[in-house]
Amino acid sequence: MKLLVTGGAGFIGSAVVRQAVRAGHHVVNLDALTYAACLDNVASVSNHPNYAFEHADIRDRAALDRVFAAHNPDAVMHLAAESHVDRSIDGPGDFIETNITGTYNMLEAARSHWVGQGKPESFRFHHISTDEVFGSLPADPSVQFTEDTPYDPRSPYSASKASSDHLVRAWHETYGLPVVMTNCSNNYGPFHFPEKLIPVVILKALAGEPLPIYGDGSNIRDWLYVEDHADALLLVVQKGQVGRSYNIGGENERTNLELVKTLCSILDDLKPRGDGKPYADQITFVTDRPGHDARYAIDPTRIATELGWRPSVTVEEGLRRTVAWYLANEDWWRALQDRDGVGARLGVAG
Repeated sequence: MKLLVTGGAGFIGSAVVRQAVRAGHHVVNLDALTYAACLDNVASVSNHPNYAFEHADIRDRAALDRVFAAHNPDAVMHLAAESHVDRSIDGPGDFIETNITGTYNMLEAARSHWVGQGKPESFRFHHISTDEVFGSLPADPSVQFTEDTPYDPRSPYSASKASSDHLVRAWHETYGLPVVMTNCSNNYGPFHFPEKLIPVVILKALAGEPLPIYGDGSNIRDWLYVEDHADALLLVVQKGQVGRSYNIGGENERTNLELVKTLCSILDDLKPRGDGKPYADQITFVTDRPGHDARYAIDPTRIATELGWRPSVTVEEGLRRTVAWYLANEDWWRALQDRDGVGARLGVAG
């Protein structure tokens, strides 16, 4: 397939780009190169004959039309988004413009291309979203998000993603655009921009700084290794049923405190502190962010039964791989330390 991947220089998008090129697909990586993007994320495939890069913004409809005309993709994998909840609290406007208006532009550019090509049945618009659109779950482990869970977003970020999901469904129902949709749990792994919990903990631990945990650390997330997620996304764009949504989860629920303690233990093993003390001594609890959802957990039954996908990496294995990657790739994360907001506490406005 010839895939147009939006946000392909970001964390999840770059994992999709790398795996798609390795799998033999032709990939056009469209990215605006905002603060969280990094072309080093795709350096391993940047010289491959099946790879092309387009520096463009999904808020620029004319640029999108040019890219579609130049590359004639078989499918779109739409990952470009503002995604950091804390930043959405401080500045929701960027999330409205990118996640809602940008998705509208993508849908219209894709529809124009699809109609112009004679509405081929094989064309797909794959919209990649988040489990945060479903809101917050109770502690009961038997209760999980399914594809039929009502939407109940609680932050500007999740509300903007919920809006984009609704637009994609509307374009399918109203115009017949052949879409597939996915909602994923929290991703982690190599190339994770250092503003999210796991890279923040790793890098602050190495720097000897306090490891901040919101509230009492009891918030629960389902953790999905990014390369498992990329595998699932490539499967859905090729074999998913048109008009269908698929929840993608890691089947790895952990409280934030459990997760941080696991990271500390791995660091104790792979790179002990010079004073011999455990990294867990650096844990500190900070004021919770506004509207912090208590628990996310995904029921991945549909993608397992219909497409045969299950996560392959346990959270313990994935975290060890992730810590080892950060230890081995200091040049990558050092270069990002001076970018806007990195290392600062965001999302405290209430």
